[in-house]
This record gives sequence, structure tokens and C-alpha cells, in this order.
Amino acid sequence: MANRNATVALIGAGDYIGAAIARRFAAEGYSVFAGRRNGEKLEPLVAEIAAAGGTCIGRSLDARKEDEVTAFLAEADAHAPLEVCIFNVGANVNFPILETTERVFRKVWEMACYSGFLAGREAARLMVPRGQGSIFFTGATASMRGGSGFAAFASAKFGLRAVAQSMARELGPKNIHVAHLVIDSGVDTAFVRDLRKKRIGRDAIEPDELMNPASIAETYWQLHRQPRDAWTHELDIRPYGERW
Repeated sequence: MANRNATVALIGAGDYIGAAIARRFAAEGYSVFAGRRNGEKLEPLVAEIAAAGGTCIGRSLDARKEDEVTAFLAEADAHAPLEVCIFNVGANVNFPILETTERVFRKVWEMACYSGFLAGREAARLMVPRGQGSIFFTGATASMRGGSGFAAFASAKFGLRAVAQSMARELGPKNIHVAHLVIDSGVDTAFVRDLRKKRIGRDAIEPDELMNPASIAETYWQLHRQPRDAWTHELDIRPYGERW
């Protein structure tokens, strides 16, 4: 593994997509700064990457807090220049509109949209003076269309998409690659498997029926490697058998 003098900051380093992204970039020699609520949950991932010869530093982070996001990215940049920032906070909830409280709507917006703005802005502040970097945002089917019970989630994801698109237009000419990824499928996680079992009554998952987090991580890596004369801003990915 060739060590690079560069850091990847991962905001929303969950157990599946986030962890897979951390492993992929660490395998390429990047130092990974991973942040999530309850940072102690990152200890197994940090140990796994270290055992493979990589570097992963885990931190507790509330991505809705401006001072915490600023401090997290500043620490990552101090470790080695920040080259990639990936915003991967989820906040997927389903509430009928009559049961969507003000608190639920505001909290989902803070998690899925406002915190993405904070992450993108602070990453740009570090990258623009150096004239390079990648800022990627994880979107969902709800980024493109609302669904029954998803008023809070879809509105936040719509907003995040707008933030990403505006940033791409502004920062692309400054050599900052901004991309928004639409994850248009269920991801192979314990939560999704349990949900599918309740909905369709079976444990078995057909091959490639759900997205493998490692496959998603590979997409992020390939995006970062794109030549700047052919940058992708928005990319939707799904299993070959998914109806859309």
C-alpha cells in the first residue's frame, strides 16, 4: 500500500456504506477521518483498517453543529491535506403527513440537508486555496421524487441535491469536483433485510437484489479518479434488476 500525503474526511461513517468507503480509500493509501454520532462505534473499523496497514481516525461528530464540523475538518486537514470530503448522513424516515411533527421535519432537514451544507462549505474553504479536491454527497431515490410518507426526507434530500448542484457550478472552475450520487435501491444492511422480511415475508435475498456497500464505495473511488475534462456531477446507481 502506497501511503499518500492526503486525507479523506467521511461525515456519516455508518456501519455499511460509510465503512465501505473508508476501507476503499484507506486501501489506496489515504488517511481516513471518519465521523459519526457515538464515535466509539468506529473502533472496530479503525482497528480493521489498521490491521490491513491503513490509517483511519474515528471521531464523535454531530454533523448538525457548525463548530463540530469545522473542528473535525480542520483536524483532518492538519493531519494531511484534505483531498476528499464525503457527506454520507442518511436520515431516512417514513411518516404520514398528518403524523409528521414540526420536530421530525426540522430534524430530518438538519441531518440530511443543513449538515450537508456545513460539510460542503467547510471542505471548500480548505480546498479552494489549494485549487483541488473532491466533495461528494450521498443522495437517494428521494432526492429525485417524493413518495407517500416521505415529505420530510424527500424535501431534505431535494435540498441537498440543490446544494450540491450549486456548489458544482461555483467550484468546478476552481478545480473542485463536486458530485451527487443517487443511491436508487435498497442497500444490503441488516436493517434493510429485516424490513424486507416484514414486507415480503422471506429471508432470502436474490443475487444482486440489494446493493453491496463495497460496490457503492468503488463508485466513489472511481468518481474521485475521473479526469477533470470528463467530470460527472450526478450519478445514479442501482442493481441491474431494479425497476425504475
